[in-house]
Amino acid sequence: MKMPSIDEIIKKIKKQTNPERLGMILIHNGIVRKTSKDGPKIVKEMVISYNKELLDKKVNELKTLPGIEHVYAFINAGKLNVGDDIMLVVVAGDRRSNILKPFEDFIEYIKQNIVKEQEI
Repeated sequence: MKMPSIDEIIKKIKKQTNPERLGMILIHNGIVRKTSKDGPKIVKEMVISYNKELLDKKVNELKTLPGIEHVYAFINAGKLNVGDDIMLVVVAGDRRSNILKPFEDFIEYIKQNIVKEQEI
């Protein structure tokens, strides 16, 4: 499955969400970087896999939090090159105080529990 554009996702969120309850949209677009997260090693490519059931469960949990109006998460599984998109996470809601912490926690949860990365 191809990752949709950020513009497409934002348009969809704005169309499907009551504008009275929408005050911000946060976006995280993780990409493959050239250096390893564990040190100076050069990365040529990454192999990404993930637990779809766990991701879907976490997305649904996040949607129940106060102020959260929309959650979207895409993981680009397979062999990726430097510069390729790894994941796209979008959380939309009413205000920063309701969205920032769940957004950060969600990204960290994905990285720690859902995605498996192998640097080559």
